Amino acid sequence: MIKQLLLVGLGGGIGSIFRYLTSFLTAKYYANAFPLATFITNVLGCFMIGLLIGYFANSTTDHNLKLLFITGFCGGYTTFSTFAAENISLLQNQNYITLIAYTLASVLTGFLAVGLGLMITK
Repeated sequence: MIKQLLLVGLGGGIGSIFRYLTSFLTAKYYANAFPLATFITNVLGCFMIGLLIGYFANSTTDHNLKLLFITGFCGGYTTFSTFAAENISLLQNQNYITLIAYTLASVLTGFLAVGLGLMITK
């Protein structure tokens, strides 16, 4: 269990560094109201998690590498990629009601939670 936690932590740390670099470089070359850095991060994270899930599904790769790259790196880079991958899985398994409920609940409660946090700290 310690090994797995360290792999997730290592991957998450590296993913967080890449997230920061994406934001830093985007801000350096782009100044506008549209949150381009987050958009780029989410799209790249979704693409990476799709590649990784597909790759690991078709290989006999050690489970620890999945923890390092999918849970760790992608989770540290953006949790949106996991959210998108889970929704694709629900779609593929024809769990349409759960897909809609999960998506709406995640987005709406996410907005509400941020708003509540802001209200509490003002």
